[in-house]
Amino acid sequence: MSWFYLSRFYLLVALGLILAGSLAVGGRWLWRQRWREASARRKVVIVSVGSACILLIPFLIGGAQLLWHERPNQAVTAEDLRILDRADAFLKDESAWNRDDDRQCGDDKANGKWSLSCALDTACIEVLGEYDHTNVALQEVRFAVEEATPDKQLNGRLMGFNNLPETRFEDIKRMLRIARERLVARQKRQAQP
Repeated sequence: MSWFYLSRFYLLVALGLILAGSLAVGGRWLWRQRWREASARRKVVIVSVGSACILLIPFLIGGAQLLWHERPNQAVTAEDLRILDRADAFLKDESAWNRDDDRQCGDDKANGKWSLSCALDTACIEVLGEYDHTNVALQEVRFAVEEATPDKQLNGRLMGFNNLPETRFEDIKRMLRIARERLVARQKRQAQP
């Protein structure tokens, strides 16, 4: 796991804690105002603080969900490794690679030419019976892509990396290999008592 990814993760945790603290302070202040006489000015402040607290709640919930799915070192299952193996099999050689990903996987399946994203999506469906955007295998490939492109602003990590003009087929295969190696190593650590 790269320093960049971990530092971003902990930055998001810190921002979430600041957000939760602000919400707690605002809520406590509002609670203390309930028995006090309220002037017109105080009513405006109470409504403003209350509105801000209400607006912060969805950000806090959404941020918690993002952190839950983007957390490092999630538990690995045999299915995660099978997803990566199946995606790797779809991308057997350069003639099976679709370098112009449009997030529509029907044409990839029909043509037998797979983008990185569609190979992983289809492999996930075949192995799990449904698509799971937050699957550990898919997330680990995204992390590998992030580390390989720290200075790039991608439109979706998988699609963006696949469509970069400088991305070669070997780079696609390398992302799958890196993800698999990490998951195998993590699975071995999990098995240790």
